Amino acid sequence: MSGIDAVVFDVGRVLVQWDMRRLFAQLIDDPQELEWFCTTVVTEKWHHQHDEGRELSELVAERKAEFPGHDHLIDAYATRFLETIPGNIPGSHEIVRELAASGMPLFAITNFASPFWREYRAQEPLFDLFGEIVVSGDEKIAKPDHRIFDLAAQRFGHAPSAMLFIDDNAANIEAAAALGWNVHHFQDAPTLRADLASRGLLA
Repeated sequence: MSGIDAVVFDVGRVLVQWDMRRLFAQLIDDPQELEWFCTTVVTEKWHHQHDEGRELSELVAERKAEFPGHDHLIDAYATRFLETIPGNIPGSHEIVRELAASGMPLFAITNFASPFWREYRAQEPLFDLFGEIVVSGDEKIAKPDHRIFDLAAQRFGHAPSAMLFIDDNAANIEAAAALGWNVHHFQDAPTLRADLASRGLLA
C-alpha cells in the first residue's frame, strides 16, 4: 500500500490550460506589440499579485497609470479572464473522475484570484468531486509560501505524509516536499497516470 489516503491537485496547467497571451492575441494584431505587452504590462508576475489577494480594482488602476494608452487592454484582463483558459489539460479530468470513483478523497490548492476563481468555478462541474479547495486569493497567501500548505493540511484533515500533491510548478513542488508532502511534478496526464498506478492509486 502507498500510505496515501488523499490526492491534492493544483488547477492551472494541471487540470486546465492557462495562457494569458491567448486573450491578448485576439486584441493586438502586431506580434512585436503583443510580445511587449505580455512581457511588460500584463505579465504573469504582475498577475501573481492578484493571486496573492491584492484587489483587482487597485491593480488595474495602478497599471493604467503606469502604462497610459492601454486602458482597453488592461480592462480586458479584468473582464475577460476566462478567455485565458482555452480548455482542459488532455487526460487530467479523466484521472480525477477515476480517483473519485475509487473513493479517493480529492482536494486542491490553487493560486487563483478570488473573483476569477468564482467565475471559473461556476461553470466547471469537475470540482463538485472535490472536498475543500484552498484558493490563494481568498487566503491572501500563494504557493510556494509554506503557510498555504500548512493551512491546507489543517483544512483537509490529513497529514502531509498521507497526501500526494500534484503541481506543475517546481518551486511549489519543492516547498511541499520540504514540508513532508508526497509530490508529483506534473508534466502531462500519461506520466501522472503511470505514477498513480505505480503507487497503487489507479488500476
